[in-house]
Amino acid sequence: MTSRLFRYMKHDLITGNIQQIRFYRHHGKSPLEAKTLKQRLEELNYKDPEISFKVDIGFKSQRFSRGKLTEGYSEYVKKVRSNPEMERKARRKELLIDLDQMRKDWWISTAPSQIKTIADHYGVYDDLFGDAYFHPVLPLDIKYDFGDEEKIATVHRGNILLPSETTNPPTITYDAEPDTLWTLLLTTPDGNFSDRKFEYCHWFIGNIPGNDVTKGDVIVDYMRPFPAHGIGYCRYIFVLYKQDKKIDFSEYKVNQPCFDLVSRNWETKEFYRKYQDVITPAGLGFYQATWDQSVQDFYHNELDMKAPMFEYDFPKPYIRPQEWFPKAKPFNLYMDKYRDPKKINQEFLMKKMKTVHPFKESPPPLRYPNAQPLPKDMPSWLKLETKKERQGFGRVNDIN
Repeated sequence: MTSRLFRYMKHDLITGNIQQIRFYRHHGKSPLEAKTLKQRLEELNYKDPEISFKVDIGFKSQRFSRGKLTEGYSEYVKKVRSNPEMERKARRKELLIDLDQMRKDWWISTAPSQIKTIADHYGVYDDLFGDAYFHPVLPLDIKYDFGDEEKIATVHRGNILLPSETTNPPTITYDAEPDTLWTLLLTTPDGNFSDRKFEYCHWFIGNIPGNDVTKGDVIVDYMRPFPAHGIGYCRYIFVLYKQDKKIDFSEYKVNQPCFDLVSRNWETKEFYRKYQDVITPAGLGFYQATWDQSVQDFYHNELDMKAPMFEYDFPKPYIRPQEWFPKAKPFNLYMDKYRDPKKINQEFLMKKMKTVHPFKESPPPLRYPNAQPLPKDMPSWLKLETKKERQGFGRVNDIN
């Protein structure tokens, strides 16, 4: 009777091809109906192309198609492989590569596009120019001499330099005709204390004849980076503009040396908007810097202010309410979970200080820590902690 009933109802039952999982159910829509992560991100980050398009404000760079580059590379490889002299030098490890020529070839081919991609990754154009960008077609060679005869700090594209290495103005070189005029700006969009929308202008030189930076008009004197403690890495961006004519920048001139941070507030977007008809960005270089001890001295001695310190307040992790009789919970770990971490660290520090004497050596560690007997009336959790401490496991490492 039952088999006959199932025969009539088999078309209304779930087929056996679908795997049944016990104690499992979907939270929300099923995977077939729900959007993928990519679709959700595209929906959240959607921008209207008619409103949020980017504008190229720089010089046109020479563009090469992938096919053309591949074809040129293939021809070069064939030429090299057919050269027996080059193969002989390569086998004997005598082949030398002209790095200067390689750098020139890179700049006339893919360098402007690749540097623009790097600058986009670091948010340089968004924070300086908003909806505008440019291809750096002019190589900038920026070097900091920080007193070491064997080392020089070089600015590339986002590399990390210490503030102690950038205390003095850098040496900047580039190729330019003597009868041209240029403007150099060094700004940072990070860490402004007065208003987040402003940058800090660290260096401003206008009307530079050719590539002789020393003969330009110093509008804002050089100020070393001073990233505050705790804010992480700050970007320091060099932008070189080509001028169509000589420009009067007297409205931006400050008293030198200028240690008033408010006077150094800057907006690259507004500056370019005002002079967009007579200046064009051509060169770009930037580095990152974070706090070191020399910044502390700069705040106290030069800026005559207290050094600010920032700290991120992490959200407190969820801890379930404390129970009177928790089951299968280690006594000491369970109690420490509900205590102030600073109190626990203080106890460990005091425990360490009890073993330190200013005029005596610290007692040597036990030669056979596991062979030393423990009191029979010692609680089990304390025995375990003592054994860990003797062997150097666990929290004891926090006080060493």
